Amino acid sequence: MDMRAYFLQASDMSLELREAPQPKPGPEQMLVRVRAAGLNRGEFLKHGLTKPGAAKIGGTEGAGEVEGTGERVMGRLPSSFAEYALMDKADAVPVPANMSWEEAAATPLTFMVVYDMLVQQGNLKKDEWLLVTGVSSGVGVAALLAGKALGARVIGTSGSEEKLKRLSPLGLDVALRTRRPDFHDQVMKATGGKGVSLAVNNVGGSVFAECIKCLGYEGRLATVGYLDGVMKAEMDIEALHSKRLKLFGVSNKMRNGAQRGVTVEGFKRDFLPLFASGKLKPVIDRVYDFKDLPQAKDRMQADAHVGKIVVKI
Repeated sequence: MDMRAYFLQASDMSLELREAPQPKPGPEQMLVRVRAAGLNRGEFLKHGLTKPGAAKIGGTEGAGEVEGTGERVMGRLPSSFAEYALMDKADAVPVPANMSWEEAAATPLTFMVVYDMLVQQGNLKKDEWLLVTGVSSGVGVAALLAGKALGARVIGTSGSEEKLKRLSPLGLDVALRTRRPDFHDQVMKATGGKGVSLAVNNVGGSVFAECIKCLGYEGRLATVGYLDGVMKAEMDIEALHSKRLKLFGVSNKMRNGAQRGVTVEGFKRDFLPLFASGKLKPVIDRVYDFKDLPQAKDRMQADAHVGKIVVKI
């Protein structure tokens, strides 16, 4: 049986709608009738998630019904820009009854990354201060929402005054308008001179040293993105040593299925009840129809969005 799918060409990141054979599940996989898919910046970046070579079906996450059982699932879903896609059983997360397909598709990757970052490795506790650089990005908004749900106080940086305004109703405690490494003094003022317990670096090498300066005693620094393309940074080893700091990276790139599975299980245990109760809810920037996926990609590449862009299929 054939289906419609969008193929993504790595050389120029162009999308083309084609007919393709419906995939067949292996022993540890499920065939999912895709109802909605989330867009991620990484899949449209050169040297990002899309491998060079022949065009392949795009998409990395989504939500839909399992063929044969009708079970509602969300999760990591490679090739989700299609009517059907294969999900590894270990990646499947049940969709709570109160979540729409669009909300479910906007949840898996950003909130799994955020779970890994804030809980699994970051050990964020109630009343601690969390600093999120590039807070209006997909991961940034999810970190803000999850940080607030965990009872933390959140400082966010963004180059856009308008985007920061849109985040204040979501509980952003301190909004700092900047794209530069110049936020240390304001962070120290906000935290009464103590510094933050956890800093999330979405931006890259240009703010790495500033993030370390902003950490308090036994502070943690999560490195998750490099929108600035700066891959090297100076490190204050004296601060690392005297403040007992922890630096860690957040990525799925080198992890095997079993390692990812630990994050999925933790997410189901600790975060899924928050979604089911309505305490956590993804922020959706805009929903596009399947036929308008190229426009959705343009919006993401123009960096005009706050929260997640979703396509319904």
